[in-house]
Amino acid sequence: MTAEAGDRSGVLPVDKPEGPTSHDIVARARRALHQRRIGHTGTLDPFASGLLLLCIGRATRLAEYLTGLDKTYRATARLGTATDTDDRTGQVLAVSDAWRGLMAAQVEEAVRSLAGRQLQVPPVYSAKKVEGERMYERARRGAAVALPPVPVTLHRIEVLGLDLPDVELEVECSSGTYIRALARDLGERLGTGAHLTALRRTRVGSLDVAGALPVERLDDPDAVSGAWLAPVDALAHLPRVELGEPQASEIGHGVAVTAPAAAPAAGTVVVVEGGALLAIAEAMDGMLRPIKVFR
Repeated sequence: MTAEAGDRSGVLPVDKPEGPTSHDIVARARRALHQRRIGHTGTLDPFASGLLLLCIGRATRLAEYLTGLDKTYRATARLGTATDTDDRTGQVLAVSDAWRGLMAAQVEEAVRSLAGRQLQVPPVYSAKKVEGERMYERARRGAAVALPPVPVTLHRIEVLGLDLPDVELEVECSSGTYIRALARDLGERLGTGAHLTALRRTRVGSLDVAGALPVERLDDPDAVSGAWLAPVDALAHLPRVELGEPQASEIGHGVAVTAPAAAPAAGTVVVVEGGALLAIAEAMDGMLRPIKVFR
């Protein structure tokens, strides 16, 4: 990629393979794209694969509007074995043969019972911080870890395949949901214990992993261009308001302007000029108040 292309701002969906951390992918993208300003919008565990959104250049300022989008995963939970990390990388805590007596209908009923809004206890080995320390760091040194439950929503969860003790699932959930914890909770409801053996993120909001760039093609300028999203396109989930002059100039200088009649009455909107991202603004009381300006 040329230096000029490397100075572009946008969002690059990549398909993370199993093995590297999300930070490893960011580091690789920085080298391949000759761009230091790169961040991602949601960590995937090293053993997980799938869609990772890289915000590049000035588009790093968009991360907060992408991180909170709903996610969709395909996952495999293995009944009968509980681990300290709630996944296959951890140490075994307990083993049970109770899964051998389960009927398919029992498993499917337990899976359905997990849907909806709930309070979820994050895994002990998680990146959440308490008193400035990540929980996996505290757990690794043997210190007590007690995380409070957090509200999450499982919009949809269904069984895709059942080959006991393995249960293949598809989950559509709110941001912040731990699929590892979901496997753990399924095992507790069935009285068998369980852990996660496979995890793949297939969607973030409306973006699908099918359109993502394989990591090994980060050095291919044509492949990068094919997957690249302009900043305004990455924000397609937000209402869009088109402005002309002189309002475009005013909001581009950080000045609130009167909202067009077609603008939403309230909420966060994307302000565009000629189809290009101009600002992110808050619609309120008939005005558009700029939050971030990109001119």
